[in-house]
Amino acid sequence: MITRRPAGERGHTDIGWLDSHHTFSFGDYHDPQQEGFRTLRVINDDRVAAKQGFGKHPHRDMEIISYVLEGKLAHNDTLGNQSLIVPGEVQRMSAGTGVLHSEYNPSETEPVHFLQIWLLPEKRDLPPGYEQKRFPPETLKGKLRLVAARDGRDGAVTVHQDVALYAGRLSAGDQVTVPLAAGRHAWVQVARGAVALNGTALAEGDGAAVSDEQALALTSTAESEVLVFDLA
Repeated sequence: MITRRPAGERGHTDIGWLDSHHTFSFGDYHDPQQEGFRTLRVINDDRVAAKQGFGKHPHRDMEIISYVLEGKLAHNDTLGNQSLIVPGEVQRMSAGTGVLHSEYNPSETEPVHFLQIWLLPEKRDLPPGYEQKRFPPETLKGKLRLVAARDGRDGAVTVHQDVALYAGRLSAGDQVTVPLAAGRHAWVQVARGAVALNGTALAEGDGAAVSDEQALALTSTAESEVLVFDLA
């Protein structure tokens, strides 16, 4: 069963320096039918203007993944991490018992476009932590590459939840398949472009919840960037 979440039905926040679309309920946007999927709680499609950003703010008991599509995102936190995240890199911050962080677009002229993803952790009060890894373009082109997993296998960042996150950059006509074990579920998010998921058309910004399927067959119909979450 595939349930499409159309991009145009997402929540929307536009406060000038921030233009954000919310796949699930977030902040002032609340839809009781869209509170997340399995342990996936937030997918925010954020565009932040040049020299703007989120000031230092707290998080707790959440696994937070940042995935940059265009531009650069500067990160600073109370764990002592200062970093710059660019396309092809994945950042994971475990908020655990509590952490303060800020996110900022350091560019003088260009916006930054990124996905902010939150997952519930497997248990509360974990020690806060941080990890950031680069995935070379050739490892993402024409395939789905594991970029986050519970055990950090195959060079992925480690998340404290039973989830496997795949990312891929697909050209028109590319076909990829991800098996889905019995009892598992999936969420597919089209960051850019357009794909067909088991025959269901998904456009840019669309998401889809998947249950009771044996595999995810993706066919790209344009230059696309896709995230696939394999969830318990």
